[in-house]
Amino acid sequence: MRKLKIKLFFVLFIAVLAACGTEESKDGDPIDKAENSDANNAGSEYGLIEEGKLIFAASGEFKPFSYMEGNEMIGYDIAVAEAIAEKLGLEAVQQKAKFSGIVTGVNEGRYDIAVASHTITDERLEKVNFSEAYYYSGPVIYTRPDSDIQSVDDLKGKEISVSRGSTYVEMAGNYTDNIPQVDSDVVALQSLAKGHHDAVITDDITGQTAIQNGLEIENRGQLGVSEQAIAINKENEALLEAINQALQELKDSGELATLSEEWIGVDITQKPEELE
Repeated sequence: MRKLKIKLFFVLFIAVLAACGTEESKDGDPIDKAENSDANNAGSEYGLIEEGKLIFAASGEFKPFSYMEGNEMIGYDIAVAEAIAEKLGLEAVQQKAKFSGIVTGVNEGRYDIAVASHTITDERLEKVNFSEAYYYSGPVIYTRPDSDIQSVDDLKGKEISVSRGSTYVEMAGNYTDNIPQVDSDVVALQSLAKGHHDAVITDDITGQTAIQNGLEIENRGQLGVSEQAIAINKENEALLEAINQALQELKDSGELATLSEEWIGVDITQKPEELE
């Protein structure tokens, strides 16, 4: 009887060990717990808000870079964020936020990163780090076709509308104190086309897209070239390094240029000669 009890004990012991080593998936196949644990800890070396997930912010109000389709944001910025997350073995989790508060959100740790067409500026660099540029663009003056503004020389004292929190606020301040600020560049351009404001300063690609979508506005001159990059918390050097490496791989493979052509219609990932 004692021998039988000992045998039963060993049988149960082996069964418990086997159960601890594997699980079954929904399909009935065994799952290695060690491998499953590695998957759950993906990205732990990056100091993420939530392990295995890359939480990124965008405005959802900057077509074709980020805009809403149903309950999800799509666009070039979103595609870049998702491509980077895939390179890092992470799940991309998008968070829609007002553009003016996104950098603060990254600084305060509400988002891991921001992929929201931020121009690199000294002021923003005081709050966050920036990756290498993932596209290049530049500010342009837009007016209605019947406007007497023909160039930058005609902006003095005019009413220039810009998106709140953008670099265009300071730029417009070089010409006027009358600077209505709105929630997005698209809203500013729509308002301009309806007869409000004298001009809008915004990204040239945004203006081109608005014209293609039927807004009666015109380009009256470019004011410079800018670098757009990904904002990352200053204390997270590991994530900054990983994102720069992912971006370089996307550039080298041609995938970044492909995404640009898909969403923008042209390749905006190459540094213009003015910045070489």
